[in-house]
Amino acid sequence: MTQQTSVVNSDDPVDVSERIRRLGKRQILEIPQMVEFHSWLEGKRLARQSCRVVGESRTGKTISCNTYRYKCQVSQKPGEAPIIPVVYWHCPEKLSVSSLFVGLLEALQYQATRGRIPELRERVYHVLRSCQVEMIIFDEAQRATAQAMSEIRDISDMLEIAVVLVGTDRLNAVIQRDEQVLYRFLASYRFSRLDSEEIQEMTALWEEHVLQLPQPSDLTSAKAQQLLLQATRGYIG
Repeated sequence: MTQQTSVVNSDDPVDVSERIRRLGKRQILEIPQMVEFHSWLEGKRLARQSCRVVGESRTGKTISCNTYRYKCQVSQKPGEAPIIPVVYWHCPEKLSVSSLFVGLLEALQYQATRGRIPELRERVYHVLRSCQVEMIIFDEAQRATAQAMSEIRDISDMLEIAVVLVGTDRLNAVIQRDEQVLYRFLASYRFSRLDSEEIQEMTALWEEHVLQLPQPSDLTSAKAQQLLLQATRGYIG
């Protein structure tokens, strides 16, 4: 990803206002750690292999998963169901079976979300097949009840969809309640905090592609980096 830095006249209020508006918009910068993770996820999707992603809060799990979902673009032909390669869904607290099915239907923008569990299950399976879903990412998966986790495992088994469980270290304890669930999600990826070299590299990329200031900010200087490391403690969030 490359962007050219434009020279801005600081005396021009129009240019300054435009720059402020641009910085206020949400932007996603693919740092090397995210690129590496996306490559790992891509392998799991192509192999239809379920897995889990574990790490502390604010280490970048959610934004990295969401960015991968956006990269796998949705397509649709007139009169046909949309093709949705990757579905991302954030699990609510104490995720039940019915909440699981309703949540997936809503994530796929399917309007009929009422019915008994067997009806909802059949509907979810039908929509997932129709939309040719290859991967489902369940964020905060440690919130799932044992019954909901079994249903998630069945989706992986029955539809040959790569299911990705994302969560904190508590997720490891949750999946160990059921051996069949544990064996389905043996493959694991660990999100760690950034070290000093990684923070410096990320800061340089951020300054070049996001800030784009007319003059260098010196954020990569030793003094600034020491302050950033102390303030962030290596958490991307």
